[in-house]
Amino acid sequence: MNTLREIAYGTYLGPFPMIALVGFVAYGLFFATALVTGLKRWVPAFRRVSVRTHRLMAMVALLVATFHLLLGISAYV
Repeated sequence: MNTLREIAYGTYLGPFPMIALVGFVAYGLFFATALVTGLKRWVPAFRRVSVRTHRLMAMVALLVATFHLLLGISAYV
C-alpha cells in the first residue's frame, strides 16, 4: 500500500496529485459514456455508435474508477 500511496500523493503532474488526475479521467469517461447514449436522438453521428462500444467505454471507466478508489484507500491503510 505504500507504493500506491506514493503514486497517489507523491506524483504531481501540474498542480494536481495523481489521484486527482485519475479522478478527472474517470469522471470524463463516465460523462462521455452517458453523452453517447443521451445525445443519440439529436446528433446523427452518435446513432452509429454500437452498444458494444458503449459497453466498452463503461468498462474502461469502471476500471479507471476502481484504480482511483485503490489510490484513495491506500492513504488510510
